[in-house]
Amino acid sequence: MAQAVTRVILRCETAQETEALDLSECQLMQVPDAVYHLMRHTELKSCDLSGNVITKIPPKFTVKFSLITDLNLANNQMARLPDELCTLACLERLDISHNSFVSLPQTCQWCPSLHTLLAHHNQIIEVDVDRLARSRALEYVDLSDNPIPPRVQAELKQLSRPSVSISEREKEDWEEDLLI
Repeated sequence: MAQAVTRVILRCETAQETEALDLSECQLMQVPDAVYHLMRHTELKSCDLSGNVITKIPPKFTVKFSLITDLNLANNQMARLPDELCTLACLERLDISHNSFVSLPQTCQWCPSLHTLLAHHNQIIEVDVDRLARSRALEYVDLSDNPIPPRVQAELKQLSRPSVSISEREKEDWEEDLLI
């Protein structure tokens, strides 16, 4: 436990110089309050929280790190994002891949500067294609390796912007049985 705390503190000290906070693979269940305290005088530009066991990001994260441009939440246990995420006016790249999302978070589509959204390897079956198409900033969305239904896949393929990456859906064994 003490070793994990020391690792977080050392990484916060490094981030005070680099403006890039790397808390990946720290076994975090949440962003510790001490991190907000240690980073209070730092204008953080990127934050890597990947490879933890985080289930949610608190609204205060967006208040404390309002200038962030790159946020990596990959390989956690998240199923939703806080609505306040859309207040991150500078956020350009968001990685929520390898989590537990079942729908593409609408919050992402409201972020004014977000141009890259990585959401591959989730359980996404719901995508608001119309809202995605109306997103002003989004240029690329990776939805590969999600169980997106064929109808939604067809709608996504019709989009000219943003560019959307999807995996061809493999028929389940039970679907094959229906054809016999």
